[in-house]
Amino acid sequence: MKIEKEAIEIIERNPVAFATSTKDGKPHVIATAFVKVKSEKIIITNNCMKTSIENIHQNKHVSIVVWNDKWKGYQIEGVADYFDKGEYMGFVKSMKENKNEPCKGAIVITPKIIKQIG
Repeated sequence: MKIEKEAIEIIERNPVAFATSTKDGKPHVIATAFVKVKSEKIIITNNCMKTSIENIHQNKHVSIVVWNDKWKGYQIEGVADYFDKGEYMGFVKSMKENKNEPCKGAIVITPKIIKQIG
């Protein structure tokens, strides 16, 4: 699914609410700012996300919501995969924002639904 340029700018410049859930549907939401878009995938760095990673292993369906200071934003639903080695791990380690961070892994979201909000 194509992620429009405006959506990429909002995703990469603002904190993101990232929601996962257990296999039984118990929700878990966190805020993160270590997010980039690459090749129509949303990539989130795992610096300290124990529960979110456990949930992704149980249930790959995730959602993010992000908005700017003018209240324009996006709700994105997708499927997440987790990588602790390989190309995506190299990508998050190369992000300048992660210079002094642990970079334990990369959450890679394939968007299925993108809705504009605001």
